[in-house]
Amino acid sequence: MTKPVLTRRNALLSGLFGSGYLGLKAMATGLPVWFLANPRKATAADLECAIQAKDTLQYLIMNVSSMGDPISCNCPGTYDGDAAAAIHPDDATMAPVQMMLGSKAYTAATPWGTLSPDFLGRTNFFHHVTLANNHGDQAKVSRLMGATQGGEMLVSAYAKVLSGCLGTVQPEPVALAAGGTATELISYQGRTNPAVSPTQLRQLLTGSSGSSGFGGGGIPGGKSGGSAANVLVALRPIRDTYLNKLNDLAKQDSTGVQAKFLDALANSQTQVRSLKDTLGNLLSSINGDDVQGQALAAAALIAANVTPVVTVKIDFGGDNHSDSNLANEVAAHTDSKRGVAGINMILKALTDNGLQDKVTFSTLNVFGRNLNGISKTESKAGRDHYGNHSVAVMIGKNVAPGVTGGVANVSGGFGSSGTALGAGDIDSSTGLVAPSGGDVARLDTHVAMARTLGAALGIPQSQMDTLLVQGGTGKVIPSTLVSVPTG
Repeated sequence: MTKPVLTRRNALLSGLFGSGYLGLKAMATGLPVWFLANPRKATAADLECAIQAKDTLQYLIMNVSSMGDPISCNCPGTYDGDAAAAIHPDDATMAPVQMMLGSKAYTAATPWGTLSPDFLGRTNFFHHVTLANNHGDQAKVSRLMGATQGGEMLVSAYAKVLSGCLGTVQPEPVALAAGGTATELISYQGRTNPAVSPTQLRQLLTGSSGSSGFGGGGIPGGKSGGSAANVLVALRPIRDTYLNKLNDLAKQDSTGVQAKFLDALANSQTQVRSLKDTLGNLLSSINGDDVQGQALAAAALIAANVTPVVTVKIDFGGDNHSDSNLANEVAAHTDSKRGVAGINMILKALTDNGLQDKVTFSTLNVFGRNLNGISKTESKAGRDHYGNHSVAVMIGKNVAPGVTGGVANVSGGFGSSGTALGAGDIDSSTGLVAPSGGDVARLDTHVAMARTLGAALGIPQSQMDTLLVQGGTGKVIPSTLVSVPTG
């Protein structure tokens, strides 16, 4: 038997699948890592939670950018009412159009009208305030500027709750596009997780003969050398070996709870074969670390139940301080591989792999860009960092179509003087923007967005209370959701 060689690939595999590749057993059997680690310790409540999670909880793909792209400058909610004063590009490809979100029409730049029609009925544009003004503040924004318990990042806070019941291989989120930008790396319980690019993920799970330094001796149920570097090859024998042992154990459970659990969650041989084929096709289709590669890799990680949260990065115009005629903004929004097209790539990968009802997509930008109020923006020569307005695009089964909050005239700051457009207060009973006096103050809209997204993922507010520092008016906005989870 070939002894595993300590390589970067081994280290990353161990990170994804745990010591002894317990996570690989979880992929093969369809059962949670915590159960496989010690099935005798599993309580009835634990088992029931995992059974019900398939219908109640969502995985999350979050587009994270420390660039502060102008994604918030031309979307629904930035054209009507007070927002009529917002500056938009003159280019014909960005002309305002009407788009239907549910039964209501909203004005937006032309590219937003190309958002996948299959998802328009589950898309919401949530206007909020991050209060950040520097690219390096991305980590602070990810921690809700101090509003998360223990300084945990929002994606990691979500993952802590979701991973247990979803039974993912690991609780930590996976960052697919943070390799070159340290501010977009993810920390979990104080540890910074290494980024794994789509092409690295393809190599990790499919390998190649003689190239990995990872013989089959390191894969439970694998063979030495050759195709054994393909982790997926080992899934079926692993499944048979461990399910036989667990079924024998379940027969000793006088209450029958473990048998019910195995019946509900355990993969059949057909399912394992399908998983292997699905993952093989997904991974072999990855040809780069661009948005298309990220879309396929995210779908693979979720299909394999590796993690509850994946972060990606879609360019919507970057840091456009100097952007004559807002040309970079236009180019990114209308490009076939960036902007709205990038979101569509994510949504298509989910649909193609039957994940459209299991995954919610959202965006989190460090800050937005000036809508008006400074000379360069008024003359369409660029936009500066602006902590007074950002937009989280939420798309998922539990998301109600529309616009939450919106733009109002607010006091200056962040580069503008006097009064300028920014995210206003929110009336939580309607979800509409309130220029002032809303029961969700605009400075609390960042937390309100986080609570509402958590509810869209199926996390009850009682659990969100344990993840966030209490105080302020930030609260869930029911109109943004199909329903608010109880408990």
